[in-house]
Amino acid sequence: MKSGAIRRLAAGLAVLTVSGLIGVAVPGQAQAAASSCEGRKVRSFPFSTGTVEVYKRGGYACAITLPERPGVRQHMRVSLRVYGLRPVEDAGRYKYRAGPVTVHAGQRKVWIKGAVGRGTYDSGGWIRL
Repeated sequence: MKSGAIRRLAAGLAVLTVSGLIGVAVPGQAQAAASSCEGRKVRSFPFSTGTVEVYKRGGYACAITLPERPGVRQHMRVSLRVYGLRPVEDAGRYKYRAGPVTVHAGQRKVWIKGAVGRGTYDSGGWIRL
């Protein structure tokens, strides 16, 4: 093979490698930005200023609160309480989400709360996931 052909082959392989790495890396990063909870999404509770999403995996429940308008620093809160235990909560001024909060729920019922700005969500009682 001539040196020009080898250079073209090397350049082509480099382009394919980089495009393959970008294709693999970007979906994982996009997924991580949307949610930090592992498992499958079992419920989504929309309210006026955001949404509380609940995930479940192997007896563990995880919750995050997402705002309607991400990127604006505002008060957010997410709380997850298993029947018979104290609530696990994350609250503060965030841009993109509050949480994740994770608890071992097993087969027990949970009480879910979330807030973004003045809008709030409260499950209003114990629910089974």
